[in-house]
Formats: sequence, C-alpha cells, structure tokens
Amino acid sequence: MASIFGHGLVAYTATKVIDQKSNKLLMYLAIGSAMLPDLDVIAFRLGTDYLHPLGHRGFTHSILFATVWGGLISLIFFKDRKYVAFLVLFISTMSHGILDAMTTGGEGVGFFIPFENSRYFFSFREIRVSPIGIRRFFSEWGLKVILSELKFIAIPCFVLLSVNYFGRKRTETKQ
Repeated sequence: MASIFGHGLVAYTATKVIDQKSNKLLMYLAIGSAMLPDLDVIAFRLGTDYLHPLGHRGFTHSILFATVWGGLISLIFFKDRKYVAFLVLFISTMSHGILDAMTTGGEGVGFFIPFENSRYFFSFREIRVSPIGIRRFFSEWGLKVILSELKFIAIPCFVLLSVNYFGRKRTETKQ
C-alpha cells in the first residue's frame, strides 16, 4: 500500500481541483475517505486470509465500495452540491486502490469485488509498498517509501495543484 501521506495528498489534490468552493468539510472527508480502505488490515487480526474478498486490498478497495461510500457520505453531509461531493469522495476513495495497484508489494487490488475476486496491479509499479505499522514506517524502508511517493505522488500533485491555482487566477483576472 501507499502510505497514508500519499493517499491523503491525492484526496487533498482531488478536492482542490474539483471543488471550486474549497469546502473544508469535504476536504477532510475526502482525506479520511482516501485512508479508509486500509481499515481492512483488521482482517489480519481476525484471521481473514489476504485473498479473501474481505481481506486486505479486497472489498474496501473496490469500485463498488467507493461508489457506495461516496454516495452515502455525500447524501448525509451535503444537502447542496451532492454531485460535486460524490465525485470528490468517489475519486478520493477509489484513488486508494489505484495507488495500491502501483506499489511494489502485496497481492494486488480487488477492484471488482464482490462481482469478481481477482486481484490486479497496474503495469506501472514504482511506488514502494509501505510497511504496516508505525514502528516499521520509521525505518530505512519507510524513508524509501516517502522518497518514492515524493517522486510519483507529491510532485505530480504539486504540478496539478499549481496548474489549477494559476488557471483559476488567470480566469479571475479576465473577468
């Protein structure tokens, strides 16, 4: 998996690019939604096999989960602009599985669970897989993860945020 920092940064970027009003509640919910799928690590403690549909990188990393989660949260928290909220929350939640499918470890991501239990990786797998647990993260392994996420997540997010910012500024000055 990518680290919570990488997942959170993608959600922050998605919120800033999609939500023109910069709703702080939506931003916080998006960041939380991007981290939510990794709650499935609880399955390890419960003895659930990694490749089980409810195992790690299973249902909580699926397209169906992102759709249901995004819809539910947008209906609960957003009376206006439900569609913008849904889009941000869906993309933020779905980005988790997408990033995980670009990592160097694990057994793949169950994008189509519960309809099909296969696990997938993308052909681009340059993001170092993050260790599970805080103690392991603060190690040489964790440093390698941060450096790969800087290169493959943070820099692209920064570029996208910059283009978005300056594009909006340019539009505002023309009006």
